[in-house]
Amino acid sequence: MQKNPVVWFEIPVYDQARAKKFYEVVFDFELSTLEMGPMKMLMFPVVNEDYGLGGALVKAEGYKPSYEGTVVYFGVDDIDKTLQKVTASGGKTVLQKMPIGEYGFIAHFQDSEGNRVALHSMA
Repeated sequence: MQKNPVVWFEIPVYDQARAKKFYEVVFDFELSTLEMGPMKMLMFPVVNEDYGLGGALVKAEGYKPSYEGTVVYFGVDDIDKTLQKVTASGGKTVLQKMPIGEYGFIAHFQDSEGNRVALHSMA
């Protein structure tokens, strides 16, 4: 059986408390804490237990937030409303909502830690 090729993502953070507050406010979900040795993780919620995409905010040696690196897209119902939460929470919009044809809309923002993160919606 074919599966999605990406199974996990990690977004580096400097300040876990600040990043936790930012992501919980912007996306309106709760992150759970997990420590694996010296690695401190804030886990994003997973809808089901199937093998597939999940991720975490991570503070650990060798993890450095980056604006230039990989971009993770979060699916949202309303990009404009989400970008308002980004700004109110200390982030900033770096690419306004734009259409991508039949695939919906995207936007990019910079999070509280300096990472470039993206949004996707069908409306």
